Amino acid sequence: MVGIVLASHGDLAAGIKQTASMVFGDQPDVVSVSLQPSMGPDDLRAEIEKEVATLSDPEQVLFLVDLWGGTPFNQINGLLDSHPTWVAVTGMNLPMVITAYTLRMNPEATAAEIATGILQESRDGVRVKPEDLEPAPAKAEVAKANVPTGAIPEGTVLGDGHIKIAHCRVDTRLLHGQVATTWTKQVNPDRIIVVSDSVSHDELRKTMIVQAAPPGVKVHVVPIQKMIDVSKDPRFGATKVMLLFETPQDVLKAVEGGVDIKNVNLGSMAHSVGKVVVTNAIAMDKADVECLETLASKGIEFDVRKVPSDSPENFDAMMKKAKSELAAQA
Repeated sequence: MVGIVLASHGDLAAGIKQTASMVFGDQPDVVSVSLQPSMGPDDLRAEIEKEVATLSDPEQVLFLVDLWGGTPFNQINGLLDSHPTWVAVTGMNLPMVITAYTLRMNPEATAAEIATGILQESRDGVRVKPEDLEPAPAKAEVAKANVPTGAIPEGTVLGDGHIKIAHCRVDTRLLHGQVATTWTKQVNPDRIIVVSDSVSHDELRKTMIVQAAPPGVKVHVVPIQKMIDVSKDPRFGATKVMLLFETPQDVLKAVEGGVDIKNVNLGSMAHSVGKVVVTNAIAMDKADVECLETLASKGIEFDVRKVPSDSPENFDAMMKKAKSELAAQA
């Protein structure tokens, strides 16, 4: 695995490391190095070399640094010539770090390949609200945007005529940081579809979800029946989607309506009155248990974890614990 060194003036690197752990989970072979006011360049260089020595693979090291030309970058730059497989990228931000974590899940990836992969993502992470403050796009982009596409005629068959469900997740919070970054990068969908009767009729929540879309991925919020209709529409046969549901009950309605869901990621089911906590992210009541059992009886498999880097929880053990604690609560 490629080792990652986060380097900055002050405590920025340590702070980004902690924040990225909240989104992606704790990561091995990631260290931070901070230039403090009391340190000189040689002190920092010694600290960098000490932290690199703790990494599993000293030949593949990616440095994510705050400023080009600053002391952290200059000291790292002085080490690169004698280590041709080491790479440094400046302008460190949270999207950059999370993308680097995602790309290095490929055990064959090199530091250079990850560096190439994070550049556009980190730039796309810089956005502004209100959106009219964004600089005007380049002429080529405007020309491309003005090319008419038009609606696809009803009855058209694209691909094999069956929408591709790349990932299906139950998450009370629906689209948020862990989904918009870690899971989206892992799944790489063409679009994210939030499936919820209540949210599709709540214009405020709907707008907030659409605005939380990760760069380059379209987000739609639809009622369950609309998702059932879309799943049977051959015009979506070339579309790869990530489905997000608030509850397992909504998943069951979609499945019973004909949506071809084979695997469900249980990411977060919030605690409320009458529910018991069975993992650090999952709380259930009797209705949830019965619903999940019904889905399991239909051959659906479950992946219980918040982010891709987490080790999956044992579904059967989780269900057993829920039943036991609900029985004790009765």
